[in-house]
Amino acid sequence: MSLKLGVPSKGRLMEKTFDWFGARGVRLSRTGSDREYAGAVDGVEGVSLVLLSAGEIPRELAAGHIHLGVTGTDLVREKLVQWDQKVKPLAELGFGHADLILAVPACWVDVDTLDDLDAAAAAFRAQHGFRMRIATKYHRLIRDHLRQGGVADYQLVDSQGATEGTVKNLTAEAIADITSTGETLRANHLKILQDEPVLQSQATLFKSRVAQKSDAEMQALTDLTRKLGLDG
Repeated sequence: MSLKLGVPSKGRLMEKTFDWFGARGVRLSRTGSDREYAGAVDGVEGVSLVLLSAGEIPRELAAGHIHLGVTGTDLVREKLVQWDQKVKPLAELGFGHADLILAVPACWVDVDTLDDLDAAAAAFRAQHGFRMRIATKYHRLIRDHLRQGGVADYQLVDSQGATEGTVKNLTAEAIADITSTGETLRANHLKILQDEPVLQSQATLFKSRVAQKSDAEMQALTDLTRKLGLDG
């Protein structure tokens, strides 16, 4: 048995994660072809690499199938109910920065805050006979945020891709999505509400609170976190 470390399986998140560990004396590498999700860990004994999609890592941590995992804060908080009882953040890695924001059409000149959105939503329902639609894939986070902000007259519609285009395509009146620069929003004539972001996310190393560990795996965790300069 070995301590299982889950890492994003492709793209910049994988490369940056490999770089972050490598800078601390732990070399992660992909073995086999790009179609094979296998990897190796050098620099510490008793740790195995599991390559997964970033979206799968929260679930695998919460199920105890992996002991450690690198994924975005947004994915952990969206996918896991009572996330802090299932995983523990060990380190923010300093990349993968993105804000979860609410955005409305730029032509809504009187809508700049959640209070404005609440008023606009009530007026929209009175005029159209149905609730304002907000397109997002972050249902849990957005529902909680809007409840805390006192916004009631809305409905969430699921969007798993090209969320910024839903307003132009007339399938939603507003959106809630992750953004790093805001360029795509501006290109689609959307503006971000001026309140604080719903969530400021970045790539983070999490530890499962539920995964069972043998004595050897406990030792591997101690060795790894010491090498990384972390408090496990």
